[in-house]
Amino acid sequence: MPEPVPTGGDAPEPLVEVILEDPRWHAAGLEPLAERAARAALAGVGRDPGRHEIALLACSDARIAGLNADFRGKPAPTNVLSWPDFDGPVPEPAGARLFLGDIAIAYDTCRREAEAGGIPFADHVSHLVVHGVLHLLGHDHEDDAEAEAMEALETNVLASMGVPNPYSREERPSDASPGQER
Repeated sequence: MPEPVPTGGDAPEPLVEVILEDPRWHAAGLEPLAERAARAALAGVGRDPGRHEIALLACSDARIAGLNADFRGKPAPTNVLSWPDFDGPVPEPAGARLFLGDIAIAYDTCRREAEAGGIPFADHVSHLVVHGVLHLLGHDHEDDAEAEAMEALETNVLASMGVPNPYSREERPSDASPGQER
């Protein structure tokens, strides 16, 4: 009996399932950006990207404002939101791939922040995806020590991708901080 022929080649199974609600994200190349950033974030904290899953909603400001109102009581757009699937420590995957949670990212706010900060759009989006993934893994920035630790992780992950440190800019737009999500 002949050996079965693999259908997917040697390409790894996608880590990020992208739900495109706003078609501008497709034109911006979000799928490969998100996949690369999420893989780098997981690798940067010593996790095997091939053993995890994440859902990413690519939406508009109107949609994220509604989510922000529903989940945080803040009826305004934000750049990124995250909903971790775990309270407390995230376990290592046992057997099947481990679903980490959901992230939503708003095109309008991301575009506006990147332009205001003179940051390439792809770099800003990569930063926000890394930030969201770290939240899914339990990292936070509720106090100065947590914020410094999370920024250091983000900076290291982004450097591994060739993205400049987003926190070293002299003049960052006041609304460009990815610290607005759950």
